[in-house]
Amino acid sequence: MPTFRSLDLTRRFNSPVRLPSRPKKGPRWHKSLEAQVHRIPRGRQTSWGIPFRLGPKKPNARGLIVLADGVPDVTVPIGGRATHICFLHFSDTVRNPGANAAGGERYAEYVLRYRDGEEHVQPIRRRFEVGPFATGWEGNSFAAQRSALPAVATPETARAWGLLQTGVASGPEPQGCWVYALENPRPEAPISSLVLRGTAKRPVGVLGITLYDGPGHPLRHLPRRVFKVVLPAKEKVLAADLQAEIDLGVITRVYAVPAKLDPGWVKAPDRGLGKPQQPEKPGREFLVEATGAEGATLAVKAGRARKRDVPLGQAWAKGRARSADGQLRVTMVHPRHQWMFVNVTDAATGKPTPTRIHFAGPDGDYIAPYGHHAVVNENWFEDYGGDLQLGAQSFAYVPGRFQMDMPVGEVYVEAGKGFEYEPLRKRLTIRPGQRELNLTIERAHNLRQEGWVTADTHVHFISPQTAWLEGQGEGLNLINLLASQWGRLFTNVGDITGELSGCSGDDTLVWVGTENRNHLLGHISMLGAHGDPVYPMCDGGPGEAYIGDPEVMTLTHWAQTCKERDGVVIRPHFPGPSCEEPVYFALGQLDGAEVRQFANPDSGSLDEFCFTEWYRYLNCGYRVAAVGGTDKMSAGMPVGGARTYARLSRNQGFTFENWGRAIRAGRTFTTSGPLIDLTVDGHAIGDEIRVPRRRATVEVHAQAQCVWPIHRLEVIVSGRVVAATSSKRGARSLSLREKVRLDGSCWIAARCGSRARVQHCWPIHLGAHTSPIYVIAAGQELFSPSDATYMLTLIDGGVTYLDTLSVRYDQKRHRAMKAIFEKARREIARRL
Repeated sequence: MPTFRSLDLTRRFNSPVRLPSRPKKGPRWHKSLEAQVHRIPRGRQTSWGIPFRLGPKKPNARGLIVLADGVPDVTVPIGGRATHICFLHFSDTVRNPGANAAGGERYAEYVLRYRDGEEHVQPIRRRFEVGPFATGWEGNSFAAQRSALPAVATPETARAWGLLQTGVASGPEPQGCWVYALENPRPEAPISSLVLRGTAKRPVGVLGITLYDGPGHPLRHLPRRVFKVVLPAKEKVLAADLQAEIDLGVITRVYAVPAKLDPGWVKAPDRGLGKPQQPEKPGREFLVEATGAEGATLAVKAGRARKRDVPLGQAWAKGRARSADGQLRVTMVHPRHQWMFVNVTDAATGKPTPTRIHFAGPDGDYIAPYGHHAVVNENWFEDYGGDLQLGAQSFAYVPGRFQMDMPVGEVYVEAGKGFEYEPLRKRLTIRPGQRELNLTIERAHNLRQEGWVTADTHVHFISPQTAWLEGQGEGLNLINLLASQWGRLFTNVGDITGELSGCSGDDTLVWVGTENRNHLLGHISMLGAHGDPVYPMCDGGPGEAYIGDPEVMTLTHWAQTCKERDGVVIRPHFPGPSCEEPVYFALGQLDGAEVRQFANPDSGSLDEFCFTEWYRYLNCGYRVAAVGGTDKMSAGMPVGGARTYARLSRNQGFTFENWGRAIRAGRTFTTSGPLIDLTVDGHAIGDEIRVPRRRATVEVHAQAQCVWPIHRLEVIVSGRVVAATSSKRGARSLSLREKVRLDGSCWIAARCGSRARVQHCWPIHLGAHTSPIYVIAAGQELFSPSDATYMLTLIDGGVTYLDTLSVRYDQKRHRAMKAIFEKARREIARRL
């Protein structure tokens, strides 16, 4: 352990701490220092982790050694050995620092006199060994540190999320003093005294001197590393109750060991789906991320147990250290690192491919690729740097070749790429000197070869380039990035171009559209509209538009405008908030509805409100495709976590326009993992079958496959389950072929689900649902009077709202909004 000896300078102080700019005699200080005298420290002080004994706190007492040309030298007795002599000092403020920004003016000399008569003279130069009592760019020195160690930022001290990311608390301006450690060239020789001598008119003030005798330079920190702390057997605490501090350094993070990784983790069936957050239990093993000087001491106290000290330098140099009683063990996690490239290759093409990737050590500690957060922030509208947090597991979206500071030794990796690739998990051994790591990810399915393309219809906040990278990493062909409004917050508006984003390529397209919203009438998405965007994006006041914003347009008007501009109209996160659905359904202005709330088969049925609500409209003959979108608004949701598969027409290339045609034709399924398909008498999803008689029998073939276990597959006829198959243990493939009797016109679809939600933290329950195949029997119209009555009630609610509570833009627009509701009411009433 190093030792410190703070010198008592009481008899050596030659000036009060107050710094008059016009003294009667002696050196003159810059007038700005008079206003800053309260910031000059007194009493016992710790600066950069070094203890100093400063002058008394009495206002007019002497507490400063002033050095300047013409001021007598000050001699301080030492009488001992030290590896470094540490000074807390400062120089005068420079009137025009730009005149010589490099510094180097010689202000003073600190002279070491040894008992054998030899001397060592250390020049004290501006911006080298000493800095002015100032802040800002002028306050940077080459050989001295600010008096305060960096403070780790917290949400309370950072004052803003962006400042929190710097890692350093933004509090009051730091003190204008500097800590300088004079390295003793003869540490084995006893020092008799120290002579302080001014050599320039501009003064230097010395506040305190401390002798340091220990390893390394007390101001030079070792690289930040993670140390594993193991408490004595009887001491178990939560991470919040573990008190850890370093005298000559900074602890940046303390957390419990996440989870031991082993061959079982590598082979787990839910790989790729994240890891659930578990309530922390009191434990003995913790990870402490810290940086500090070689002579720093790590002090650990668990709850009410006594504090134990461990030399950080020993843990660094030898990889391990113990407290004096041997009860506290500290080991360095990943003692050796090396910069290297990582290549992830698609086994089918042999080419690099973007992925979602996770690296970890044997204790489960996340190792982030360069440019990615080690601690991912999943708060709303805060962090969009290509990161993902699935429960307790962090991921980075990376291109096929990327760089990182990789630890040498045992490392675990997980890589995923959407729903058609086998999630990769491996245990790796990184060799010393290795410069490349090559990984291969393999396809389990290839629906692209069968004409299917996959899209996320609903993504917010990220930039088009990040959307493209994340889409590539999740195996998406199309990302619909939606600009919108939240009160006074407008997002992605500057990315709207009325055409494909310039980031598009490599079979992945990005188009920036809009999500237009009203707090009561509902939400609707404008995808791929050419030319001018469909504005306003939100109306009707909070919590979509701003307080007092009036009602301008109905969702149906927005949809009509989008279609006039060759766009695709999608109902996001169907059905809530629900009001205007019957209007744009009845008037044929909707192309697809995002239905994704897949249920757990343990409930005995896969029904969810979003599906039963969608079934109402299908039962009335309104053909609206099932699509999948995430509504991604944080790093807690993977792009494409729920997605749309759409089948292009034969011999059609992949363009946004051809994708839109597939949506309108209903050749889709929505999924959060399983790949599902359906045929009826050989007809595919989206087809219409006409039979001459009201009663008929058809052969239905449904199948689902998934890289994760699924447990139930069902066939639905007009909202009723008519056939099902299941697997108690879960299977990667389910299939059924049934003869189904029909009694009149109907629609037929398939859906599947998984119980795996209880095993992982995928943000959307694993499941899939096809769009229907439509059967028209003997020309009979498909219509449900009870569902139509339900729609009329919603329409009445919308008209009531417009007449009573809505904020009217003007009477003309108010009448136009009501007219569109009345038009839909007449159409449904006519059919009823």
